[in-house]
Amino acid sequence: MPKSAFLESVRVEIRTKHYSIKTEKTYLYWIKQFILYNDKRHPNKMSNAEIERFLNYIAAERKVSASTQNLALCSIIFMYRHVIKQEIKNLKYDFAKQPKRLPTVLSPPEVFEVLKCMTGKYHLITALLYGGGFRLSEVLSLRIKDIDLINRSIFIFNGKGRKDRYTLLPESLIPMLKQQIESARLIHERDLNEGFGSTSLPPALHRKYKSSLHTFTWQYLFPSTTRCKHPYDGYICRHHIHDTAYSKQLRSAVIASKITKRVTAHTFRHSFATQLLRSGSDIRTVQELLGHSDIKTTELYTHVIGSKRAGTPSPIDTLKFL
Repeated sequence: MPKSAFLESVRVEIRTKHYSIKTEKTYLYWIKQFILYNDKRHPNKMSNAEIERFLNYIAAERKVSASTQNLALCSIIFMYRHVIKQEIKNLKYDFAKQPKRLPTVLSPPEVFEVLKCMTGKYHLITALLYGGGFRLSEVLSLRIKDIDLINRSIFIFNGKGRKDRYTLLPESLIPMLKQQIESARLIHERDLNEGFGSTSLPPALHRKYKSSLHTFTWQYLFPSTTRCKHPYDGYICRHHIHDTAYSKQLRSAVIASKITKRVTAHTFRHSFATQLLRSGSDIRTVQELLGHSDIKTTELYTHVIGSKRAGTPSPIDTLKFL
């Protein structure tokens, strides 16, 4: 579908509200799909009936998951509310109810087996996921300045829900972190020598910290292999590695480890929380480390270990793989 003035107005509204580039792409995708499904009619000429028909179509014909249905609905509601300035009321379609499932977790030996099948930066990313309870996006977004080797902590900027927090820096990962920092330094120095060296920043931070673009401490801990054009501000920069690059490495490692469970990057975050509770950590501490707003979310892991039981050593420090 070619670019249109209307879709560009949606993009502007998304960026005005400082949504992530990932959210922007997702919202635009579902809005395009909605318009295409309804024969390219302008959304201001459509209403509840067209929305309901589209949502039923993606559920029944495309067989998308409940979470994807909800995402499509959120995208459409955003468009009507913020771009067309129209509230959608009395919609005969509510958010799809997602099944409540206990998360898949790996035991320490299983984590060890996966780690044995990974090398280099991908090994370190996995170790951080399990050792600090990160989300994958949080690990990949780490900058050099976020790593505090002295106080043994890692700062997570603008995590889910736009919340900042600190989490554990596992003692056993310090040598690998130092090695990765030096690797990032070499890449940055090469960029500077070639007349580049800018890191990518969100537009708001770009305006505020423009002078810091070329400083090493603002560079990503896991820089991408190539430079790119910033999607908002147009300057040439180096972003972090893409999540799909990590996912491919993880998939290969899980196959090689012969573990039959379904393992994703988020599995290590689940395993981190479960292991902390098993080892007697206070549930409030685990909640803080994970960045949960509601302790009920954290309490889910007490069901995984079959107990209400909740020194917080990182679970990765018990693994002797170094």
